[in-house]
Amino acid sequence: MSKLVIKSFSVSIDGFGAGPGQNIENPMGRGGMALHEWVFPTKTFQAMHGKSPGEGETGIDDNFAASGFENIGAWILGRNMFGPERGPWQDLSWKGWWGDNPPYHTPVYILTHHERADIEMAGGTTFHFIKGGIEAALQQAKKGAGGKDIRIGGGVATVRQYLKAGLVDEMHLAMAPILLGSGENLFLNLNLSELGYICSDYQPSDKAVHLVFRKA
Repeated sequence: MSKLVIKSFSVSIDGFGAGPGQNIENPMGRGGMALHEWVFPTKTFQAMHGKSPGEGETGIDDNFAASGFENIGAWILGRNMFGPERGPWQDLSWKGWWGDNPPYHTPVYILTHHERADIEMAGGTTFHFIKGGIEAALQQAKKGAGGKDIRIGGGVATVRQYLKAGLVDEMHLAMAPILLGSGENLFLNLNLSELGYICSDYQPSDKAVHLVFRKA
């Protein structure tokens, strides 16, 4: 049975999953890229970006990065994760931040208020644009996942919506040792305890603290 999971989602110590001022030059907002310093050197990340097999660091960070791709049959993304444009789709040449071969290699369901045709990409990724909200996207993702798990890739608002609805089965946060001070706060008006989540795993590395939450 498919589970809805959040994997390798980076936040600052003060809870921000993106910095302020997100735009095409700063897709993670000002200072936001520092949230992901734990994953960049890993063997998993290096392999995704065309490095030779065996390059990159192993250990706790790589273990969590690798587990984020295990048994994933579909992804759900908020529109901000696909691109910087807002409102009705105008620039149909834009096909995401990742080039011709995105890292998903599965169906990807993007939340939007505006219709857009599916986009088939190299490597098995197909972008589907879903207007009906988070539950409609989840229903479509379950069909596309073929019994495997569905991973929410962000952004912060999308993750928060699914958590508030009690739909997330498991969440892995990588807490980076930085303070952003402003931006998009994952924990804003969110009570994980009241929603039934417990911290089931806690593993610190040199670059992050890895926290896993599951329904009690």
